[in-house]
Amino acid sequence: MAGTPEDNEAIRQVIAAYAHAIDRCRWDMMAKVFHDDAEYGFGPVGGSWRDFVPQAQAIVEPCLATQHQLGQSMISYESEILAHTETYFNAVHTIPSGYRVTDVFPDKGKIYTAVIAGRYVDRFEKRDGEWRIARRSGLYDWREFREVDGVDLSQLPKGAGGQRDDRDPSTAVAAHWRS
Repeated sequence: MAGTPEDNEAIRQVIAAYAHAIDRCRWDMMAKVFHDDAEYGFGPVGGSWRDFVPQAQAIVEPCLATQHQLGQSMISYESEILAHTETYFNAVHTIPSGYRVTDVFPDKGKIYTAVIAGRYVDRFEKRDGEWRIARRSGLYDWREFREVDGVDLSQLPKGAGGQRDDRDPSTAVAAHWRS
C-alpha cells in the first residue's frame, strides 16, 4: 500500500520536528511528535516517550552544542493509519570536560566532538487525523570521538551561534509544534 503525498510529508515533518526539538532543547515539542502511549528505545535510553525526555535532557543539555542531520527516510504503509519508517541520521555533539552521562559519552577531561551515525526505526500511527510516532527504536551504525584543539564557541562570527531558547531565530518555525 502506498501513502498519499500528504501522509509522506506529515511523517517527514514529525521526524524533522524531533531533530529540531533535540538540538534546540525544546522538550515541550515532544508531545506533538509522540503519541501519549509511545515507546522509546535507543542505547541506554528507554521506556515511554515521557521517560525518554528527562533522560535526553541529561544527555543533551550539558553538551556545548548538538546538531542532528537527517538523511533518507523510507516509508512503508501497512494501512491508511499505520506506517513503518527508517531514517538515517548523523548527530554531532560537542562534549565538555566533566561530562557526567558516561554510559553515553566518556569524560575525556577536555572538550571533544562525538559523531554518531545511525537510524531511527519508527512505527507511525495516524490517530485523530495526525501522524505521530507510536514506537521509536534508535540504532547505532557507528560512533566516533574526535579530539579538537582550541574549541571556543564564543569566537563564532556575530550571529552564527544558535541558541537553545526563544532567542534562536527558529522560534517562529517551531511554534506549531510547541504545546
